[in-house]
Amino acid sequence: MSLLERSDTGAIARLTMNAPERLNALSDELLAALQEQFDTLAADPSIRVIILSGTGKAFCAGHDLKQMTAGRQAEDGGKAYFKDLFDRCARMMMAIRSLPQPVIAQVHGIATAAGCQLVASCDMAVAAEGTRFGVNGVNIGLFCSTPMVALSRNIPRKQAFEMLTTGGFIDATRAESLGLINRVVPQQDLETETHALAQTVASKLGAAVKIGKQAFYRQAQMPLDEAYAYTGDVMVENMLYRDTQEGIAAFIEKRDPDWQQ
Repeated sequence: MSLLERSDTGAIARLTMNAPERLNALSDELLAALQEQFDTLAADPSIRVIILSGTGKAFCAGHDLKQMTAGRQAEDGGKAYFKDLFDRCARMMMAIRSLPQPVIAQVHGIATAAGCQLVASCDMAVAAEGTRFGVNGVNIGLFCSTPMVALSRNIPRKQAFEMLTTGGFIDATRAESLGLINRVVPQQDLETETHALAQTVASKLGAAVKIGKQAFYRQAQMPLDEAYAYTGDVMVENMLYRDTQEGIAAFIEKRDPDWQQ
């Protein structure tokens, strides 16, 4: 049994975390499997959208606390292991942002601590009714500092700080209203609705979505004038694509575009 299963449907790749007995906790092995798949997908132009989901009762319950506890047995009390663990986790989370393809989290059950970070790191997220989200490390004396990075870039600061300091959960409806997820759907419709969103994105010109995703995140870190200058250059580059010229011509001529990418 693989910890991470991949199945492709046309231009959509589905990655399914498959450690249900551990609530898909981000063990060393699962982190490595995710990183390997993201590295592979980054170089695969045939894939235009990625869906990330989990088996069992939960999407992801965060880091594997039993594995982390075992790391304390080292002479340094686990310091080197913990540093390496959080570095590897951060690298995997940032890989999602760097991917040319949009990544959609398909979330159910719970998404806690690094699991909530994983949702926040994805470009979009669809959640089943009843799903709960939390950064609950403070309840066991471990402030969720690395999950905080992604969370505070998704939702307003005061709400993020409340979640981090109280260790409380929010439900899917609240998560949608705060901007952590895109939509809430009935549990029985979760896979269908997530796939429909992925299909819509996959139907667009892949080269345009790729350049747009990169620009989306880069401009968000810039002052307003720099953002306009940068995105203007991006649009010039995009306009010169052969398939963009074809898309505009097809719109004017009221026909379907003949895209080659």
